[in-house]
Amino acid sequence: MTGPSDRPISGEPISGEPKSEPKSDDPKFGERVHLRAEDLLHRFEAGQPFGRRTAPDASGDPRRARGDHDLNPDMYEPGKALRKAAVLVPLVDRRDGFTVLLTRRTDHLHDHAGQVSFPGGGIDPGDADAAAAALRETEEEVGLPRRHIRLIGRLDTYLVRTGFEVTPVVGLVTPPFPVVPDEFEVAEVFEVPLSFFLAPGNKQRESRIFRGKRRYYYAYRYDDYFIWGATAGMIANLAEVLAVEAIRG
Repeated sequence: MTGPSDRPISGEPISGEPKSEPKSDDPKFGERVHLRAEDLLHRFEAGQPFGRRTAPDASGDPRRARGDHDLNPDMYEPGKALRKAAVLVPLVDRRDGFTVLLTRRTDHLHDHAGQVSFPGGGIDPGDADAAAAALRETEEEVGLPRRHIRLIGRLDTYLVRTGFEVTPVVGLVTPPFPVVPDEFEVAEVFEVPLSFFLAPGNKQRESRIFRGKRRYYYAYRYDDYFIWGATAGMIANLAEVLAVEAIRG
């Protein structure tokens, strides 16, 4: 799930296989801190982690919800009917450090074509909850079996301008695991070092003109990948929860 649904006005085309992880002295990664699984568990088991905000409520106060309106307050529409959805934020426990597994959507899809997203989708009536929906969608989209995933928590509910209320569910993924993308929906599955997203200088605020107004969104540029919109907003939330200063404290 990404957003806004239109392609950004700036940024390189998303293509190619991910390159090998840069050397530890690459300035894009800032101060490299090797996180362990117990560090991640601690942050999500600590109750109200750093960076978390409460879910939206009946007050209609935009400060109570995270979403595309964070940088565009006039986009907040309290009372708007939203479809409930869920995504998995997969943190892969690699020997050299955690990575974040992402997908690039195929170019022919009606919504968010060609964009980078987490595996996920709408919550179906048969899903027990958001976590069940995220696991089901991950298995359907990328062929990653749920037996390789340990759910450890969730990020803030994220409201997307295109009409979704998304629950991001965080899971630790243990390799080796198979990846069999759904050819209709997924053009590519790739991983980005978690340390890249934790380096503060890599989160950018960019803009484009949409329906006559300038709209702002968060973005990350990693190799040939342009990660923006709702996906970037959720990653920014993850970085807040896993703030290195908080983990060291």
